[in-house]
Amino acid sequence: MRTRSAVQEDATAMSQMLQKLVLAGKRTARADIAYVRAHYIGHPDGLRCSVAEDENGKLLGFQSLILAADGNPYNTPSGWGIIGTHVDPDSARSGVGRTLFEATRAAAIEAGLEKIEAFIGKDNHIAQAYYERMGFRTYRTTDAAVCKLWSATV
Repeated sequence: MRTRSAVQEDATAMSQMLQKLVLAGKRTARADIAYVRAHYIGHPDGLRCSVAEDENGKLLGFQSLILAADGNPYNTPSGWGIIGTHVDPDSARSGVGRTLFEATRAAAIEAGLEKIEAFIGKDNHIAQAYYERMGFRTYRTTDAAVCKLWSATV
């Protein structure tokens, strides 16, 4: 498995993978190519969007890290990172998420981020457990989400 920065040409495969997550009941947000390009690959506050792929170039998952701006939809404090992780259902529990977070963590440190928030659906226990394994801890909840925090200083 290897990781690299996502490029515009990855949008179709990323969209197809997100659509698999929708069909599996693990995603409710948009999954179209335009959304992938705007919110992951080309986000104006994007710090890094990494893809993980197998030795044949098949997409296994991706993870985005953006810089929280004032008024962001998650109410993440400005200046923190916001992380999003998406793993192909066929590749779950195979180290994809851990490998992606290694790249994201390095990008966060390089950007000088001290905190990253994961905004996770209250019913998404798999994602909550994943972020716990990566060192995130619950620090707030909303009506719809459990928010986990990673800190570079812990």
